[in-house]
Amino acid sequence: MKGIITTYVLVFGAIFLILLSGLLGFILLQLRQSAQKLAWNESLQIAEAGLNYYRWCLNNEVESNCQTEKDYYDPAGNLIGHFSLDLTSTISCGQTIQKKIISTGWTNRFPNLKRMVSVFYARESVAKYSYILNDNVWVGSDHIIRGPYHSNGGIRFDGENQSIVSSAKEKWVCTKSFGCGPVGFPGKGIGLGLCPERAGCRVEKGQCICPGVFTTTDNSNPDLFSFPVPPFDFNAITVDLAQIKNLSQNYPQEKYWPPSTQIDSQGKGYHLKFKPNGTFEVWIITGLSPTLAYSLEEGWHYDYFTITSEYLYKTVTIDPGCPLIFFEDNLWPEGVVKGKVTVVSANLLDPTKDTDIVLPANLTYTTLDGSDGLTLIGERNILIGPQSPNIMELKGIFIAQKGRFSRNHYPGNIREKLEIYGSVISNGRVGTKWTSGGQVISGYLKRETYVDPNLLYHPPPFTPFVSPQFKIFGWQEL
Repeated sequence: MKGIITTYVLVFGAIFLILLSGLLGFILLQLRQSAQKLAWNESLQIAEAGLNYYRWCLNNEVESNCQTEKDYYDPAGNLIGHFSLDLTSTISCGQTIQKKIISTGWTNRFPNLKRMVSVFYARESVAKYSYILNDNVWVGSDHIIRGPYHSNGGIRFDGENQSIVSSAKEKWVCTKSFGCGPVGFPGKGIGLGLCPERAGCRVEKGQCICPGVFTTTDNSNPDLFSFPVPPFDFNAITVDLAQIKNLSQNYPQEKYWPPSTQIDSQGKGYHLKFKPNGTFEVWIITGLSPTLAYSLEEGWHYDYFTITSEYLYKTVTIDPGCPLIFFEDNLWPEGVVKGKVTVVSANLLDPTKDTDIVLPANLTYTTLDGSDGLTLIGERNILIGPQSPNIMELKGIFIAQKGRFSRNHYPGNIREKLEIYGSVISNGRVGTKWTSGGQVISGYLKRETYVDPNLLYHPPPFTPFVSPQFKIFGWQEL
């Protein structure tokens, strides 16, 4: 009997030990798996910490002092892991356009459990906005704007907006040139001599005082109006033309073009023609005819914008390493752009003279997949000429540093449609249509502007940025 009991004890004891060891093994396995899952999540956090660390290096301009491998400590100061960084830069004309960062993170406890994250760092260019202006403006009822619109001045927005319309003004004086005054009385209607009360305006001391952004039509979406907002610092987004000129002169390729009179005594500027094969032609203009014109800045005058005689001077291939062209003269650009290129017109030899850019014809790209782009910088104005096509296409970022982007009033010169795919940055008031008594007397009857998202983080070189801070875009775990 005792032998049987002993046998039972041994058998059941063995079974118990087997079950206990299995249970303990299962518990230990679960604990290890939990620890591995925790380490897996911590590895991703460590990898992202590496990305944030390098963004700090970029934004504080201390890249040369930053490490590509670094220990990672928890909030209590305990060393729990490490990260390593693999860096790739996109550089054009010596400027960093983008940074691709691959960050790998792991913990000390499970060094083989690594997480890799790839991101692009870049700054937001002015291509974020359809328009950035430094003056009061009236957007006509025909104008459709698909992108953020900002002015440091007041905005009468009678067009169609599909994004934010912002003004740095809380209120402003709406005058006759904006369809409001001068006034001596309020009115419920809209028109010259009336102050549109239903749009939020009011008469004060004979002036029509209006909100920072207002509309007198049902075309726009006032829910997307925002004012007052902090103004854009136009000095901050102004391009250093001297820096660009010096760079263009130091490159062996033909990037710098002197005043046309240094090439031909009869020179009156350059006609630039982009070709879809990645080249451009430089024509010397020797004859211009006058056109009677009016602008708010100059009054009635003659514009010498129409080319009557010219000759081909050179054909040049765009340099992909530094796609930069600088003209020290007035410029007439047109054609089809292949690749990304920045074109500047400025006179830095004579401080009393500023150059203008005249747009005589279409400016387009070979493709809209983001591989093409144009930044056109005028020292003073960028003006659409009287000879512009009936349906005009403009693609690019257009920057009028000291002046304005517009089309002057040419009596009886009416065109059908203007389409802009990109951004307009103008120090002065923008206008491409003229009306009198409610009737169109000059300019384009219909206008549409589309923001180009492909140029937001990867614009042509020397395109101004709306913020100096590098931001993350294109996050991907590898």
